[in-house]
Amino acid sequence: MHLWSGWRCALAMVKPETVIAWHRKGFRLYWTWKSRRGRPGRPQVSREVRDLIRKMSLANPLWGAPRIHGELLKIGIQLSQATVAKYMERPRKPPSQTWRTFLDSHLKQLVSTDFFVVPTVNFRILFVFVVLAHHRRRVIHFNVTAHPTSEWTAQQIAQAFPWDSAPRYLLHDRDSIYGQVFRQRVRGMAIREVLTAPRSPWQSPYVERLIGSFVEDNKRSVLWRSPLCGVRPDNAAAGTLSRARTPHN
Repeated sequence: MHLWSGWRCALAMVKPETVIAWHRKGFRLYWTWKSRRGRPGRPQVSREVRDLIRKMSLANPLWGAPRIHGELLKIGIQLSQATVAKYMERPRKPPSQTWRTFLDSHLKQLVSTDFFVVPTVNFRILFVFVVLAHHRRRVIHFNVTAHPTSEWTAQQIAQAFPWDSAPRYLLHDRDSIYGQVFRQRVRGMAIREVLTAPRSPWQSPYVERLIGSFVEDNKRSVLWRSPLCGVRPDNAAAGTLSRARTPHN
């Protein structure tokens, strides 16, 4: 204080978060400066070698990075497999059909299944199982239960497709309700399961739109009565699900 009497004018109050941000920025600048003064990284790949890798990948589209890497080692070009993969020519078209193309191509052979819940007036939860055909967006089968199991779900699939009416593909999410019993039943009916990606309801658009329409319609109606109140859940579902707007193209 005796040496500098005006120290109060230069004093600035800052938050602890500001000091931490300054420290992080200084840390990044320090290591950026130090890395520039250090030794260089990997040696640069010559233009001739990069062009050779591209030509080999274009001339042999079935060759992967391990095969091209082995061929380069035979002629004395020392590169890592990761470097070869980096300079390979990428195919312009996707390796397989897109999800939308799959849905459009198998429209008549594809059905979707899903669950949604409905609360009752006495605070019970009912689970509604829906089977929707993608062709014409038609509800093939539905049922209601208070205690869904894999065995019960497998039985619903058997009831939805009697005799030889089973589709080729069955689209559903990765819910644990589709357990081992369900998979065995579907496999026995010669149906191929198609699983959507985790947390991707958009991959099953038709049944999701149906459920959305059903939920929107029921916002303007009373809650279902529980089976304990004298109404069977099957009849309650039939009366309400029939009013849901089935989406069309």
